Amino acid sequence: MLLIDVYLDKSPIQGIGVFAKNHIPRGTLVWKLDPNYDRRIPVEVYERETGPVRAYLDRYSYPDRRDPNFVVFEADDARYMNHADDPNCDVASPEETYALRDIAPGEEMTCNYNHFFETGFDFLGDR
Repeated sequence: MLLIDVYLDKSPIQGIGVFAKNHIPRGTLVWKLDPNYDRRIPVEVYERETGPVRAYLDRYSYPDRRDPNFVVFEADDARYMNHADDPNCDVASPEETYALRDIAPGEEMTCNYNHFFETGFDFLGDR
C-alpha cells in the first residue's frame, strides 16, 4: 500500500504512471506490503485465468519473491509504477519500497522491474 500522496498521469515512459504530489526525501518508506490491500494470488489460480482477467493480472501483478507459489496484485495506484533502469524507488525488499533519492513534486516514481523477475520481466506476459 502506498504510504505517500501520489497522483496518476500520462507517463513519458509507458501509459499511466505514478507521480509524487509532494517532495519525498531520500530514504522515505513509500510503499509497504499490506495484506489488507495487496492480494497474494496462488499461482495455480493465476494460471487458470484466461481472457480479460488473465490480461489484467499479466499487466498488474508480479511473482511473490517470498513464496514462488504466489503472485502479488497491488490494489492501489502502486500497480501503475513504471520501470526504469535508473529508478528513484528501491524495490529490493519484497515487503517495502524506499525512495532512493529525493523525489520532486510532479516527478514520476519508478522502480526496476528486474527485482521482481529472475530472468527479466517476462514472467507474466508482455510488459
